[in-house]
Amino acid sequence: MSPTFVEDARARTWFAVSSPAIALLVLAVLCFGCAHADGAASDHRVTSLKITVLVTNLAGDPREGDGEWGYAALVEADGHRFLYDTGASPDMVLRNARLLKIDLSDVEDVVLSHNHWDHVGGLLSLRRELSRINPRAMSRVHVAAGIFQPRLTQAGEDHNGLKDIKAEYLATGGQFIVHESAVELLPGLWFSGPVPRHNDEHNWSPGLSLQTAAGRVEDNVPEDSSLIFRTRDGIVILTGCGHAGIVNISEYARHLAGPGPLLGVVGGLHLFAASDATLEWTGAKLKAYDLRNLLAGHCTGIEATYRLRERLGLDRRTAVVSAVGSSFTLGKGIDARELAQ
Repeated sequence: MSPTFVEDARARTWFAVSSPAIALLVLAVLCFGCAHADGAASDHRVTSLKITVLVTNLAGDPREGDGEWGYAALVEADGHRFLYDTGASPDMVLRNARLLKIDLSDVEDVVLSHNHWDHVGGLLSLRRELSRINPRAMSRVHVAAGIFQPRLTQAGEDHNGLKDIKAEYLATGGQFIVHESAVELLPGLWFSGPVPRHNDEHNWSPGLSLQTAAGRVEDNVPEDSSLIFRTRDGIVILTGCGHAGIVNISEYARHLAGPGPLLGVVGGLHLFAASDATLEWTGAKLKAYDLRNLLAGHCTGIEATYRLRERLGLDRRTAVVSAVGSSFTLGKGIDARELAQ
């Protein structure tokens, strides 16, 4: 059965079908929250929210998960569950979730922040393993336009982390839902899609390029996407690596969700190699947005997290190095786990 490319007004979707009738049926149900596209902020709010880190570089408590260079988090929002990124190793999300006593078999929607191997490595294993329990588990993957574009080395080799996964994932009956721009997946919960980059934040590693009509250009991970939550207490951002720049992401979040404080930023910010001047500038910008909670993991960097904590005027309860099992809960704040508290 060959994958068929289907396009509607809101999202482009890759999925494997055997007939046009099945294609129409899939389109009728696959994008349950795609009604509100990029534009003026809606009045919707997420009323319950918990983000639990399943993969990051640092282990949390003994015997309750291992760390690796990668990222994944479980989102629970108003009765819906999403997996955001899937770690680097094929089985790390599965193993850590089991040790944390978290059942992922009812999670049907995955969000991939970008194409890098350390965020997509667990997708196929998760789909294959959990679909044995629930055929719809991990069956819809939300991604931004451009995520499948080859990432070329100087020798022309493609280092896109999804290139060896896409066909096999589609063969399981899974679907890639490709969003050209921001979309409200649930009332008050946005998938950002590609983020406008008004500030010159160079939050990616050099070495790869993209082929364009004008020739090769540096790969700045243009598809980098975050989840944005509008809550009663302010805006929460979940980001995998923040390659678009956390200040750019924060500005776009305020465009989508409206004015208000940044209640929380969770995830990787790709600041581990940033200069002192860059960290000072970033901290000042986030402070101006009234950032109140920072659960910074993966590629943020430990020293960078402490520098941001100092610049933001936060403390060890509200600006934390993320560990496996750490979480942010609306109304409760950060649970840092044993090692990082």
